[in-house]
Amino acid sequence: MKVLIVLTSHDTLGNTGRKTGFWLEELAAPYYRFKDSGAEIVLASPAGGQPPLDPKSNEPDFQTADTHRFEADVAATAQLADTVALNSIDVSEFDAVFYPGGHGPLWDLAEDRTSITLIETALQKQIPVALVCHAPGVLRHASNRDGSPLVAGRTVTGFTNSEEEGVGLTEVVPFLVEDELIRLGAAYSKGPDWDSYVVSDGILITGQNPNSSAAAATALIELVDGQTLA
Repeated sequence: MKVLIVLTSHDTLGNTGRKTGFWLEELAAPYYRFKDSGAEIVLASPAGGQPPLDPKSNEPDFQTADTHRFEADVAATAQLADTVALNSIDVSEFDAVFYPGGHGPLWDLAEDRTSITLIETALQKQIPVALVCHAPGVLRHASNRDGSPLVAGRTVTGFTNSEEEGVGLTEVVPFLVEDELIRLGAAYSKGPDWDSYVVSDGILITGQNPNSSAAAATALIELVDGQTLA
């Protein structure tokens, strides 16, 4: 199994003067679910190189066994420091694609034509795609072959309006993930705030928040394994 993990290159939290980027747990938890299952992992980002880490995600309250393991893992941190440029990726070489969240993707990956095309191509080629927390927002411009929104009629989840309100960024983000998915015609589903909640619709898997990242990765592994056995 070969998995592509796509990370943000955006590091500015709107006009707040604060930094953002990817959320550490949303990379670390899936990374080790994939690694421990024997998968080959490739990390990519729009700019390549070291993607920005949301500094809040590395505060003690948000650290987990997976984040500690990642930060102590010399090979993993070296790989993170040297992500592949997204425009050099051929998605057909992969068995699955995973998008961690953090607020960064709302600014760059949601608007990045390379990322949008990669997602569209993956799903057309029956390559499963999983996105967690804010990352389902990167589906906003993705389309089906007929030009309709990719998420229209699909059951998906993502960071809730109330979770965004809880972190005080409702007026800072360029759009609210829940509102945007609903606007595009998705069958938006959610669980209690901050609980692990994952939805699978065919080969599209979405997780609601950081606590959903491990379960979303496990669902992706099981889906790929099922395809292999079929």
